[in-house]
Amino acid sequence: MTQTQNLTSGPIARQLVTLALPLLIGNILQQFYNTIDSFIVGRYVGLDSFAAIGIAGTVMNLFVFVLSGFCAGISIILARFFGRDDFAGFRQEVWLATALGVGSTAVISLIGFAAMSPLLRLIQTPADLHTLVAGYLRIIFLGLVTTYLYNLCAAALRSAGNSAAALAALAVAMAANLVLDLLFVVRFGMGVAGAALATVLAQLLSVILCVIYWKARFPHLMCGPADLKYDHQLAAQSANYGLVSALHQSSLYIGKLLVQGAVNSMGTQVIAAYTATTRIEGFANSFGDSGSAALSIFVAQNEGAGKRERTQKGFRTGFCLMMGLVVTISVIMALLAAPCSTLLIGSGQEASVASAIGYLRLISVFYFLCFVGNVFVGYYRGRGMVQVPVIGTCLHITVRVILSYLLAGRMGLRAVALATGIGWMFVVAYHSLVYRRLRKRDAAAQ
Repeated sequence: MTQTQNLTSGPIARQLVTLALPLLIGNILQQFYNTIDSFIVGRYVGLDSFAAIGIAGTVMNLFVFVLSGFCAGISIILARFFGRDDFAGFRQEVWLATALGVGSTAVISLIGFAAMSPLLRLIQTPADLHTLVAGYLRIIFLGLVTTYLYNLCAAALRSAGNSAAALAALAVAMAANLVLDLLFVVRFGMGVAGAALATVLAQLLSVILCVIYWKARFPHLMCGPADLKYDHQLAAQSANYGLVSALHQSSLYIGKLLVQGAVNSMGTQVIAAYTATTRIEGFANSFGDSGSAALSIFVAQNEGAGKRERTQKGFRTGFCLMMGLVVTISVIMALLAAPCSTLLIGSGQEASVASAIGYLRLISVFYFLCFVGNVFVGYYRGRGMVQVPVIGTCLHITVRVILSYLLAGRMGLRAVALATGIGWMFVVAYHSLVYRRLRKRDAAAQ
């Protein structure tokens, strides 16, 4: 897809798949993007550095997903403008989101520097890994603005029905990240700091490519002097949607940080195992996240156009597509747990590999619940009910964290898998209850 796409008419299943496929490939590339650092550092530096990147990645994602969550909220507003052909409103929203986001990102970076040491102590980072983790994070925090700008460019393109351009930019950036990792980590011997620098520079390249493409292909959606004005109502709506969506994403990773604390208490071998499983799970989650994002854009455009019945058809179609997909993913995860864990952790680390295999095989049983939750999240976001996913996520992390700490001593890393699955059960029950009440409300309003 190289042009924008109006999703308010036409075959729903094909539109969802067409929109989701580039998102899926992009998410998978993003996982490769993240895994490249771990793989190269693990192979050329050592187990301690591999574990350090796992811890740093968990901390980094707390900040990164605040930014990507903010952009996800902005994409709903942009999609509504696009759905009703209000291109002036679209351009003004892009400008407001850029101004608000860049300033907020600078503040978030400063918070990251100030909170880094207390945060690493909170999650029980082993003393021998503390310096490595901190060195990686300092560079990442300096480059957070590039992460925000890329996510905003990608969100704007997706909201206009074009999810392929950001994918192309990400593919180039991933290739650049690989080359820079080999240069900084292997050739120059910079260790985890080199991996972090490679990540930031590659992200900057992706931003530059997105802006060049946007200006060349969609000049009518490019901000001009007339769009650079402040609208209090639109700014307030942007802040509301963006901050609530950011809260949703950050709540998820606050939970992961707390779980990381339980994992860290079990030693470096278990940390390495958990690092590997999070990388593998990242690929599985790419499918659910992509389907959720595609559905949210579809729903938002049709809500903007006032087509509520088509919105419901999109929800039902998306649900069926996702359920068919997750069965395959769960089976693959269980069957490939051993070779994938060995590939990431390396031979000779039998204890770490065994922990990773046990985790992956157990959590694969629960993955259909994760995908059900993704469908609901996409639907609620598209309808502007951004607070519902936040409540669901808070419920999930509460159950997950409590059970992880309670069971870790007896079950090891499998405790985290079981706690996560039970947390998903609570989330699906909550979302189903909200959906029933919403449908009754919609029926009464007709």
